[in-house]
Amino acid sequence: MFTDKTLLITGGTGSFGNAVLRRFLSSDLREIRIFSRDEKKQDDMRKKYDNPKLKFYIGDVRDYRSVVDAVRGTDYIFHSAALKQVPSCEFHPLEAVKTNVLGTDNVLEAAITSNVKKVVCLSTDKAVYPINAMGISKAMMEKVVVAKSRSSGDTLICATRYGNVMASRGSVIPLFVKQILAGQPLTVTDPAMTRFMMTLDDAVDLVLFAFERANAGDIFVQKAPAATLEVLTEALKTLLKADDTETQIIGTRHGEKLYEALLSREEMAGVEDLGEYYRVPPDLRDLNYSKYVEQGDVLITKAEEYHSHNTKRLDTGEMIDLLLKLPVMHSIANGDHAVFDA
Repeated sequence: MFTDKTLLITGGTGSFGNAVLRRFLSSDLREIRIFSRDEKKQDDMRKKYDNPKLKFYIGDVRDYRSVVDAVRGTDYIFHSAALKQVPSCEFHPLEAVKTNVLGTDNVLEAAITSNVKKVVCLSTDKAVYPINAMGISKAMMEKVVVAKSRSSGDTLICATRYGNVMASRGSVIPLFVKQILAGQPLTVTDPAMTRFMMTLDDAVDLVLFAFERANAGDIFVQKAPAATLEVLTEALKTLLKADDTETQIIGTRHGEKLYEALLSREEMAGVEDLGEYYRVPPDLRDLNYSKYVEQGDVLITKAEEYHSHNTKRLDTGEMIDLLLKLPVMHSIANGDHAVFDA
């Protein structure tokens, strides 16, 4: 299905974009377009991969004109451009709206206008029962995806939702590794706090699963394991032979939860279990509001949300095994301490 096709990755200079390139640069895709704002990261990526199949587009999803120029002539889009940092979105919520909500609408509108075949939008567990601006903006992004999918013609629009991507830019694992290597105490919010654990390859697999099987408006979720912060830090200390590293409990930060949910109770009432994945079909009721306020569903009151406290819980040994699936952790364990410096 990718043979001689053109793929556009928005936010393509990020962790997800690099993971897609490692998987697909040698595939039969005719062209892979990287769309982002950062010319330095694009130049670094251009030099790193040195592949004529790779094309770079400077622009911003907030700017519809620049999006249209990048979208024109593409077959598929993986939309990963977003503001993802909880603190920055919390202090600048309108910026999160501009990128995550309006930017997504720009991408989808350009895709529909240009007759793109499929668009997969990337969301986050923080969109479920959101308590911070980043999660709220991503929840609204999902609503935009579902709404646009109702009238997108031949362009199929769907989404994926996943939790913590291990060792991705801005995540906690690089922070903990740097603290251990510097002989500093680990700054842990709450040892009992749980988070879903996924590798970048898992994230790419989820997007591809959605790409191959989605109907318009679907949201796909991987059944991911979770770990407490205590298990994660113990695994890192063991892996880096730093058992004497102290832990400093700093308390839960503003906008954080004790656990994250990947599916709400309301979604679990109508979810489709596909083995390793869940499919959340869209609510396809029309705009007759009586269907929303006069008809209920008894399954909703019986369902339980799917969150990082009730999924499979990793112990320290299993967490170490998962960490060792990350090439960067192999490098760290073998003494290459420069891999997280960038």
